[in-house]
Amino acid sequence: MSEHILDDESHVRLLDLLTDNPALSQRQLAGELGISLGKVNYCLNALLDRGYVKAVNFKNSNNKRGYLYQLTPTGITAKARAAKRFLASKQIEYERLAQEIGSLRREIAEPRDAT
Repeated sequence: MSEHILDDESHVRLLDLLTDNPALSQRQLAGELGISLGKVNYCLNALLDRGYVKAVNFKNSNNKRGYLYQLTPTGITAKARAAKRFLASKQIEYERLAQEIGSLRREIAEPRDAT
């Protein structure tokens, strides 16, 4: 899946959702991720094309055709890579915020003369 389709956070969240509940519908996935149904469909197709997920047909209790979206070993590896990238970006963000907070604290502790 191209990182342009989903950012790493959404990528990891989608793969986590599929890991935890492979029977979620595309509509349910869209609701959980806060993205459109069309985008979920596009992303799932990309995951299927790359071999990260396999779709297994089943009939649910409403007698509608559904799919189980199961991560493949390649998908598990891709999930780990996306999680690593996401963690690295959050670590950089955290360090930047810590510096900004430190700067603001120093500014508050040492008020300048307003003259």
